[in-house]
Amino acid sequence: MIDKNNFIKSNSRAGGVIISGPCSAETEEQVLQTAQRLAATGNVDLFRAGIWKPRTRPGMFEGIGAAALPWLLQAKKVTGLPTTVEVATAKQVEEALKFEVDVLWIGARTTVNPFSVQEVADALKGVNIPVLIKNPINPDIDLWQGALERIEQAGIKDIGLIHRGFSSYGNKQYRNAPMWHLAIEMKRRNSDRLFICDPSHIGGRRDGLLELSQKSVDLGYDGLMIESHITPDIAWSDAAQQITPETLNEVLGKIIWRKENATISEHLTLQKLRNQIDQLDDELLQILGKRMQIADAIGAYKKENNITIFQASRWNDILTKVYAKNSSLGLSDEFIKKYFEAVHLESINHQNNVMNS
Repeated sequence: MIDKNNFIKSNSRAGGVIISGPCSAETEEQVLQTAQRLAATGNVDLFRAGIWKPRTRPGMFEGIGAAALPWLLQAKKVTGLPTTVEVATAKQVEEALKFEVDVLWIGARTTVNPFSVQEVADALKGVNIPVLIKNPINPDIDLWQGALERIEQAGIKDIGLIHRGFSSYGNKQYRNAPMWHLAIEMKRRNSDRLFICDPSHIGGRRDGLLELSQKSVDLGYDGLMIESHITPDIAWSDAAQQITPETLNEVLGKIIWRKENATISEHLTLQKLRNQIDQLDDELLQILGKRMQIADAIGAYKKENNITIFQASRWNDILTKVYAKNSSLGLSDEFIKKYFEAVHLESINHQNNVMNS
């Protein structure tokens, strides 16, 4: 299992593991120059480059393929940076290992398909190499967990996770919606594994990299995967989200790196505040329990008088009142909506159980 402190022998000045390099390896010169400029920052632990690029539509640039692997090997020899590439098939695993790639990663389009993950897992049996697994495109952390378990069953001990956001219909703010709550749950299930954020693919634009990176650091992620390119504006793929190695250095310098473990004094202060939260949580649960007892009584009355469970006018009145009250509470309207929808659904379920018992 990956030791978060020793997964990559970091000599970087950043407070976490930093993986960087171009979205796609385009030419030997581009790969070598990017690697050299990244190495010069002293902040990068692992050099990445896309060799095989699974694209949405045919005709888009799908990577140079295995012909680019010697470029990565040369970049490693010149800079001393270990390398990582994405693999999706047994053949790609074989080719990457042949050219001494140090770390493999499984991309979102592969994680979503258990057959593909199993093919990669089978190819890795008997191999000693770290593997990073990106979340699947769709918001399903069981698929993510399943991919981890398939790779683990192949005998791979060093497995890390990469959060790169999820495809979401109607989402306009991000290229891939972060859905932080899903990533946090995955991190909770696998708290002893290396957990990396990929803000490049979440945001899809370079202007949001710092904000997304800081958010992930604040949430306790162990590092970042950020795409960099010597001439990002003319990159052959994902130009809008790539930055130069020098800009990467500036971004990393602006991040406030948090510590996960508090001192004894800090822990005591936090514990006092957490005790207050625990007390309030207990009170909230008691209040919610009493609310549902009233919902049961309402269900019984509706059953006796043949009244429908859901009444739109009542629900609209509730939302109007809580939005008005919230203006002085400092809670987001999004939270209020989600909270009361959850409470309302539980109330409906209680009334339904009573009416159909």
